[in-house]
Amino acid sequence: MLGWMRVLVLYWALLGLSQPVAATETTPIRIGLTSVFLDDQTSFISAWRDYLESHLQRKVVFIQRANYREVMTLMRSGKLDFAWVCGYPYVRNKQYVNLLAVPVYKGKPTYRSYLIVPSSDVQTKSIGDLRDKVFAFSDPDSNSGYLVPVHELVGIQENAAAFFGKTFFTWSHRKVVEAVAAGVAQAGAVDGYVWDMLAQQHPDLTAQTRVVHESAEFAFPPFVSGKAVAQADVSAMRSALMTMPRDAAGKVLLRKLGLDGFIEGNDRMYSSIAKMMHVIAEK
Repeated sequence: MLGWMRVLVLYWALLGLSQPVAATETTPIRIGLTSVFLDDQTSFISAWRDYLESHLQRKVVFIQRANYREVMTLMRSGKLDFAWVCGYPYVRNKQYVNLLAVPVYKGKPTYRSYLIVPSSDVQTKSIGDLRDKVFAFSDPDSNSGYLVPVHELVGIQENAAAFFGKTFFTWSHRKVVEAVAAGVAQAGAVDGYVWDMLAQQHPDLTAQTRVVHESAEFAFPPFVSGKAVAQADVSAMRSALMTMPRDAAGKVLLRKLGLDGFIEGNDRMYSSIAKMMHVIAEK
């Protein structure tokens, strides 16, 4: 065995190499996603992968999971390099990830949480009118689909577990809308961006719901990178995202997502989410 190692070392030396070529140059970039609301999500993800591969000059693999917790578990264990997550899990896991880029929606890097009820419900005016009702949350790690409505109840000295008659998680914002539209839930909290996009793509679905309340603005769900990801890869990925508005293929992808582009962003943008998280934790 030692003889073979000496031969290999001599071979590398003859080639002018002090060590083997780094494996990371051919290792795929791994990006985590939760459910995509687009009807043609398979073709969209394929097109996005092609776009990123052409800009990064690396193979790209999208890894989809059912919820934010699964994605963050993969990030924390180093099995993902980047991920598109919600602001709530980002704030909760800042020791494991770095902010990479923030999407821009309708000219701003922000979005809102919508409180929705069936369109037949014309009485409900606020979350305070929903005592003993069946309520649909999207994900326990969602800002708009969980943290915001729970925080609003705390603001009126109420606890979600005792206030609502029944609650359940749908594990996607679209399914919150579907549950409320079908009457399976009497109300729900949903990402306003997703509801807006569904209103464009499936107006027949959102027409069966009514937006009772729009929350304050929060920083849009961010792209994050793992702490151990090489800085060169971080810079390349950030550049690929931020140059999308200036690229023909990038423009098409952004149009399908209903986004204007991406900005670098900063932690201060997510301070309001952090404050709500601390309030909830104290209750």
